[in-house]
Amino acid sequence: MKTEKTIVAGRLVRKAIYTRAAARESARIRQAKRKISAEAQQRMNAKYSWEKLELMLAANFQAGDLFVTLTFDDDHLPGDRKRTAAILKKFRKELAEIRKARGEELRMIWAIESVHGAGRWHIHLVVNETRNDFADILRCWPYGSDVEILRLQIDREKNYESLARYMCKERPERQGLRGWSYTRNCRHPEVETRIVPDGEDIQAPEDAMVLEDSSKRTEWAEYHYIKYLAGQTVQLPGKKPRRRRKL
Repeated sequence: MKTEKTIVAGRLVRKAIYTRAAARESARIRQAKRKISAEAQQRMNAKYSWEKLELMLAANFQAGDLFVTLTFDDDHLPGDRKRTAAILKKFRKELAEIRKARGEELRMIWAIESVHGAGRWHIHLVVNETRNDFADILRCWPYGSDVEILRLQIDREKNYESLARYMCKERPERQGLRGWSYTRNCRHPEVETRIVPDGEDIQAPEDAMVLEDSSKRTEWAEYHYIKYLAGQTVQLPGKKPRRRRKL
């Protein structure tokens, strides 16, 4: 038998299938199979901050949503991260209230940075698109006129991975500190693990854009890993998008 593991985040799918070790097999064979399964699971694990962010971005945003960079003019320089975070919190609250009055929600993921760009504090945001976003964002940001608002592009060159890597390019000030965060209404990726017959394999749908495809086979075991962007949002059977409180 094999194990098939799937992670779904919007259109982004990560999937692996690998050989399982059986109790009746010899110690040598079990060890070989466990080594292969460990390699497959390593491919599925989000070890780095950008990998976790990639899944969160894919679970919550799509092409046409907004990538925003907020900067400060000389009269409003915040001085440190704590002050920058306080200003961002006020901005989020005001923007959320504007949307709430129209019956719209605000989903946002952000990263606060300072190292590059002449060492000035600035904020990168990814925000779900509504109808008056440009005017609303400018209205809620009186701290500088240099505000860049771009629409997300999701293709082979510019996608969730490239955006996540960009937003994670600065190393956190303290070990264990995550450099990005999100509003508590953000959706989280879904995970499914199931046992499948030994002869089964995995493949991407015909309309999918394959981003990674790798495999390994030994005398006793094998694994196959793929990452792809489906043509539309994917949902695991019998599961609803899960929401959790902000970490």
